[in-house]
Amino acid sequence: MAYFDAASAVPLHPVARQALQASLDEGWADPARLYREGRRARMLLDASREAAAEVVGCRADELVFTSSGTRAVHTGVAGALAGRRRVGRHLIVSAVEHSSVLHSAEAHQADGGTVTEVAVDRGGRVDASAYAAALREDTALACLQAANHEVGTVQPVAEVAEVCRAAGVPLLVDAAQSLGWGPVEGDWSLLAASAHKWGGPSGVGLLAVRKGVRFAAQGPVDERESGRAAGFENLPAIVAAAASLRAVRAEAVQEAARLRELTERIRAAVPRLVPDVEVVGDARRRLPHIVTFSCLYVDGEALLHALDREGFSVSSGSSCTSSTLTPSHVLKAMGALSEGNVRVSLPPGTREEDVERFLDVLPGAVAGVREQLGAPSPAAAVVAGDELVVDTLGKRCPLPVIELAKVIGTVPVGGTVRVLSDDEAARLDIPAWCEMRDQEYLGEEPADRGTAYVVRRAQ
Repeated sequence: MAYFDAASAVPLHPVARQALQASLDEGWADPARLYREGRRARMLLDASREAAAEVVGCRADELVFTSSGTRAVHTGVAGALAGRRRVGRHLIVSAVEHSSVLHSAEAHQADGGTVTEVAVDRGGRVDASAYAAALREDTALACLQAANHEVGTVQPVAEVAEVCRAAGVPLLVDAAQSLGWGPVEGDWSLLAASAHKWGGPSGVGLLAVRKGVRFAAQGPVDERESGRAAGFENLPAIVAAAASLRAVRAEAVQEAARLRELTERIRAAVPRLVPDVEVVGDARRRLPHIVTFSCLYVDGEALLHALDREGFSVSSGSSCTSSTLTPSHVLKAMGALSEGNVRVSLPPGTREEDVERFLDVLPGAVAGVREQLGAPSPAAAVVAGDELVVDTLGKRCPLPVIELAKVIGTVPVGGTVRVLSDDEAARLDIPAWCEMRDQEYLGEEPADRGTAYVVRRAQ
């Protein structure tokens, strides 16, 4: 098997494994106690905090360890908003943030706060001027990921941080995907990350809060971790997380160059090997190990299963791989095709021959899924005036687009096709298909059932 889902979790780094095993013997006691075993545990905790802070680029007393990266985000957002409540209750986030940030924003909104969501371009990148435009007198906090978890696009954190600093607004950066690859540039105020993203053990996150940032921890607190992460520290896991973070950063420059070459090979080869594919994400300003593409006329879940049978573990943002049947909010915000979506994220140490084997089997896997879906039961198509109406109600991604592709050639240039669909993914996939096929998307209209998506044949 070739594991190509490092954006979800990276296999445990050898240094993390060694540190974990060693600290199980030395770090089991309560670091808050004054006897010998407690002092030894405290030394390990303090050393881990100093090591992690050095990599993050903050002071040791500005950093605390949490039970996960998600908990770090939730704690950071809630604490910063509460600390600046007198200023106002306005929160700014980007449209492509990790769900932990968006869930925090939803909770804030449900509690009476206001949220502005900053749009991204088709590569998934925000513009610092959009954050500047979103700032208000009552803005308490802004959030921006360092790099996107689904498409790898690197955000202009330094520019946004400068804009926020000039306005006196703290910026919280989600650095979960990027911290193992390099420092987060700019004058950020808060930073959250997660150890399992860089090869540390799961169940360890970190939260850095710069001195001078107004912060009020929410919920029950105790004396541990500056009152920001209640409960007994998982010291062996913390030691392993800090040790592995230092190790991966020492290896990052060389490994990033090697993995970037491999992902560039995938980015270039996939459109050549597989017809009707869109490679998504910023081609230049991206993490070195992530490449994402979407395949027209493909069921994402079926494709993932096909690749798994061939020995490749990848992930997908397709709605057909989700129990909610909702397409990825990241792909939706980018206006990118979601059907048949594949995210390849290479862990350190990935072999060139595994990438070549992936490129060998991918065309056949896509062709096999397309063959399975290529001849569905014909959709009901009727002529209404000068337009063709295609009823795909009850059919899920990617069938509405498949049916549209089948009939678009039957109408004259300038004629229209109205696709009736109750699949949420169609709202994203039909416009994306039109852009890929140089057809004109006229928009959507309410229908008796579902939604009508109107397309004019342009060629």
